[in-house]
Amino acid sequence: MATFFGEVVVAPSRAGLDEEEEAREETPEDREIRREIEKKREIDVLWTWQAGGCAQEPLVCSRFIVAIGRNAAAFLSSFILDSVCWEVVGVVKLWNEWCRTSSTTNVLPTDSFCLFYRLISDPTVLLCQCSCYVAEDQQFQWLEKVFGSMQKKGLQVTILSTCPVADYKTQESTLTLVSPFLKALKTKEFQDKVCCPLLEQPNIVRDLPAA
Repeated sequence: MATFFGEVVVAPSRAGLDEEEEAREETPEDREIRREIEKKREIDVLWTWQAGGCAQEPLVCSRFIVAIGRNAAAFLSSFILDSVCWEVVGVVKLWNEWCRTSSTTNVLPTDSFCLFYRLISDPTVLLCQCSCYVAEDQQFQWLEKVFGSMQKKGLQVTILSTCPVADYKTQESTLTLVSPFLKALKTKEFQDKVCCPLLEQPNIVRDLPAA
């Protein structure tokens, strides 16, 4: 049960399990298959500066903007990245049911990749364009490996994501809503002015944006 609005709650589920499956002992073959799947589902974060031998030094970052989902990623492409002011500095490679990234070491703009861009005029400003699907069991890995490469002090993180209007909970009819519209959630540490109305209860954010 959530203790405050906005808390991420993962409900336990026993769907698809029966007593026979629970009682069945894991064989060596089962363990090997499970290990291979877990290894395949590991997330790799590749940064261009790590090739220079500075892999242990965290990236100094003051602003980190993350666009999650195809619509948010397209917004970045159309209104922010459509200039020569940015350079690609990293990529996330992952494998799951809905995403198959290439094994190539080249960093190329493609829907299968989660790309990182750095502002040339201010290298402390970083963008992430994540249009690929990140499975539930990979979300913590994503956070740990991406933010593990950054200096946390003084870092401001902005998340952009979208959801269908039909999922928006309001007393008004969704047919009369002017879409698209923008809502915001913020932490208590964020003291700047919010550029749009706050998201009303009982609406929630899910998946990687919530994580």
